[in-house]
Amino acid sequence: QVQLVESGGGLVQPGGSLTLSCAASGSWFRFDTMGWYRQAPGKQRELVARISRYGITNYADSVKGRFTISRDNAKNTVYLQMNSLKPDDTAVYYCRRGEGDYWGQGTQVTVSS
Repeated sequence: QVQLVESGGGLVQPGGSLTLSCAASGSWFRFDTMGWYRQAPGKQRELVARISRYGITNYADSVKGRFTISRDNAKNTVYLQMNSLKPDDTAVYYCRRGEGDYWGQGTQVTVSS
């Protein structure tokens, strides 16, 4: 059974930082691409960042230079370091295994003064 549990969301002021974590169950983790997605109210869910099993990363243009995705295969965990946060980054953030229908429950990030 695939389980993905996000944590680390919260309320932060513009310009602040947060680090999200996604803990995964199972020995599959090191073999799969992992991704962070987000969904703002009234908008479609969108890709934020992705990291392959080899550590190759790609980012949405809107977060390049501000967000960093990383993974620790020993801990079955993928991270999203978010710096210089903007109000437009406000959303529920989800982690996802590969391209399948395996999602975490989401963690709310709110950027507001």
